[in-house]
Amino acid sequence: MNLVRRMLVKASESQWLRERAPRYRFIRAAAARFLPGENLQDALAAARRLADDGIDTLLTQLGENVTVRAEAEAVTAHYLDVLQRIRDARLPSEISVKLTQLGVDLDADFCFSNLTTLIERSRDANIAGEKKNPERTLWIDMEQSKYTGVTLDLYGRARKADRNVGVCVQAYLHRTKEDVDSLISMGASVRLVKGAYSELPEIAFAKKTDVDENYFRLAQTLLGLEARRKGVRAVMATHDLKLIARISDWARSEGIAANQVEFAMLYGIQRAEQLRLAREGYRSGVLVSYGAFWFPWFMRRLAERPANVLFLVRNLFSR
Repeated sequence: MNLVRRMLVKASESQWLRERAPRYRFIRAAAARFLPGENLQDALAAARRLADDGIDTLLTQLGENVTVRAEAEAVTAHYLDVLQRIRDARLPSEISVKLTQLGVDLDADFCFSNLTTLIERSRDANIAGEKKNPERTLWIDMEQSKYTGVTLDLYGRARKADRNVGVCVQAYLHRTKEDVDSLISMGASVRLVKGAYSELPEIAFAKKTDVDENYFRLAQTLLGLEARRKGVRAVMATHDLKLIARISDWARSEGIAANQVEFAMLYGIQRAEQLRLAREGYRSGVLVSYGAFWFPWFMRRLAERPANVLFLVRNLFSR
């Protein structure tokens, strides 16, 4: 992890910055590149525009580490409304939730109850006869490594009751190879990301080249013959054009059709690549984030690709 990335990750963890930095117009302007707005209506409008271009969306309300039960219940109620509005608008959209939003820090069973409520509504939100997305998946985000075990445990419990749930895994963690093997055995839906939290070297790969190589190996496993036999849905969530090309070329050499390969990116990043993938028959998706709790998330997005800091600097000097 280079110095710039480490500084950005630390900034994402600072409560002092979280409270003060969003007051500055240039920071808000820079963040607007990555999210369409702070409210659900902004996110739904963005999802409609993307759908018109043949791109699916994954909606997520920003926030984490809820410490009051009423707040976790409010998050659950919010997502129930989101699922209904997705259905009413007939959008090719899914949702992604953080377990710390649903109260896992308070009580795992309480969190699981909230999660189950959303999974059931997500299944009910599927539109009969809909061809593009015959079954919507409710996605569980992966957070810091201290939550990896409980996240996968709760995912496993949920998956036994309903196939309509997926989970995110992080390529920079050493343990992810074993986790992926386990997820494949249950025919899981898996979204593969690189990872954007500050972790110790004994837990996570420190070098970008090592993370990239592990990502590619995990992608091969998730798209491999055994995974396809098990019915795994694999989503390659990356903006790395070299990795996208490498995965696409490998899949093609294995005789895997484009429509069996799914890529996902963040709103506002690599827009031309999103459109190209959709035109060439790949499933192309975009994570659309919204909400007032955007500063930590924004810092982690910059940490994933520190070159994006230049965008913020241009905003600073163009004031």
